[in-house]
Amino acid sequence: MAKYPEIENKMKKTCEALTTTLATIRAGRANAAVLDQITVEYYNTPTPIQQVASVSTPDPRSLYIQPWDGSVLKGIEKAILASDLGINPQNDGRGIRLVFPPLTEERRRDLVKQTKKYGEESKVAIRNIRRDAIEKFKKQQKSSEMTEDDYKIAEKDVQKLTDDYIKEIDKITERKEKELTEI
Repeated sequence: MAKYPEIENKMKKTCEALTTTLATIRAGRANAAVLDQITVEYYNTPTPIQQVASVSTPDPRSLYIQPWDGSVLKGIEKAILASDLGINPQNDGRGIRLVFPPLTEERRRDLVKQTKKYGEESKVAIRNIRRDAIEKFKKQQKSSEMTEDDYKIAEKDVQKLTDDYIKEIDKITERKEKELTEI
């Protein structure tokens, strides 16, 4: 339904943002995406860890961060400690090892709750996009740029688009919840 590409793009971007956000929630196994939101001071500039170091997964429960410039090692360690990752970095002088402990049942519930919260925020964003689009159509109808029939059709189309993207958000959050509870 490419009738309204601008509206559809905004809704698609909302789903992509949710997917990116959920990737940063650690699910008990090592995943380099948990570092995506963490920046380190590098030459007085906040820089993502992936741009100053290589990140590898030596085993399913740990990540190894090896900076290309040794001077940034302490900065990476500080940035990880300051983040809400909840993992203590182990500095061996050449790199930093992050060991992901298995998730407790309580932590799983918290992460599922957080996932649902992000899902709800995304649904609100989708509904706001719908509201803005319908207001725009109303203005066009009032200024005679659009007939009442066209307005009704546009309203129905935008509502269908909204429903489809709400279902997509539900699927994305369900996948993450399943990932969190299955480990």
